[in-house]
Amino acid sequence: MRTHNNCMKASFIKGRTLKTLAPIAGVAALVAIALPAQAEDWRGWNIHPDGYPNTTALEEFADAVAEQTEGRVNPRVYNNAVLGDQSDAIEQTRNGALDFANFNMGPMGPIVPETNVFSLPFLFNDVEHMHTVMDGEIGERFADALEDKGLVVLSWFDSGARSIYNTQRPIKTPEDVEGLKIRVMNNDLYVDMIAAMGGNATPMSYGEVYQSLTTGVLDGAENNYPSFESSNHYEATGYYSLTEHLIIPECLCVAKSSWEELSEEDQQIVREVAEEASARQRELWVESSEESRQIVLDYGVEINEVDDKAAFQALMEPMYEEFIANNPGTGELIEEIRATE
Repeated sequence: MRTHNNCMKASFIKGRTLKTLAPIAGVAALVAIALPAQAEDWRGWNIHPDGYPNTTALEEFADAVAEQTEGRVNPRVYNNAVLGDQSDAIEQTRNGALDFANFNMGPMGPIVPETNVFSLPFLFNDVEHMHTVMDGEIGERFADALEDKGLVVLSWFDSGARSIYNTQRPIKTPEDVEGLKIRVMNNDLYVDMIAAMGGNATPMSYGEVYQSLTTGVLDGAENNYPSFESSNHYEATGYYSLTEHLIIPECLCVAKSSWEELSEEDQQIVREVAEEASARQRELWVESSEESRQIVLDYGVEINEVDDKAAFQALMEPMYEEFIANNPGTGELIEEIRATE
C-alpha cells in the first residue's frame, strides 16, 4: 500500500471550537446602512445531469435563496461539470471564482487531508449511520477543517453506497473479485481496496468506463444505483453485487469569500435553505435509487446481496493499520465514527 498524507492534526481529532463571526466595525456598519443592497449573482458548480437528485435539490436551493433574500442573492446552478472537473471546481470555489458547489469528499483529500478518512472501506455501518455522524459534532469538525481551506459547509448531502458491478459473475465473497479488472476513482486507497480482494484496480476517467466495459478493457467498476443506471453502465454489465464498501458524504459548500459578503440575515436564510436542500436531496436519493434499481432489474441485470461482509472487512484491516500509522491521531477519529449511534 502506498504512503498517504500524514499531516492530519490531533486538534481535529479532539474537536474544534466553532467559529464565530467577528463584530462589524461601527463605521462599516453605518456605511452598509447608507448604501443600497447589491444583488449577488452566484455561480454554482454541479457534476450531475438534469434530473439527478443532487441537481434537483441544488436548483430548488437556488430558487429558494433568490426568493427568500428578495433577489439580494441570485444563485444559478451549472450542471454536468461544464465549469470544469471537480478538482478545478474545488480550487475555483476556494478562490472565489465560483460561489457554491456540491462536492464529494472522495477527491477532497489533497486539499483537506482530514477527509481522506472517508475513503476507508466499510467505515460506516450504513447510509443512516453516515447521516448521524455528519449531522453531529464530528460533522462540525470536518466543516471547520473545510472552512480553514476556504469552503463553508452549509449542509451534508447523500451519495448512497458504492457497490461492485461486472460482466463476469456475482460477487459474493472476496474470492469472486480475484483477477477482475475494476475501475476505481483516482485514489490510492481505492486501488489498495480492490487489490486486497485480489482484483486489478484501474483508475480511469468516468467518461471512459462505458466503452471500456463493452470492449473488455474493464471487467467492472463500482458505484451507486443512480450512477450505475444514469451512466448506462448496466447495459454493458450483467451483475450488480451489494458490497456497499464505500459510503462517502458530500457537501453543499459556499466560497468563504462569497459567504463573508452576505449580511447576517442573508447568511441565516442561505444556511436554513441549504439544510432544507439536504433533507430534500436525501429524500430524492432514496426515490431515485429505487427507480434506478428497478430499471436495471427490468433490463436483466442480476442483483445479489452480500451475506458476509465481514470477510471483505477483514481484508481491509492492513489498510486501516497503515492509514493510522501514516496519519497519527486518526485511530481515535475512526473509533469515534464507528461508536456513533
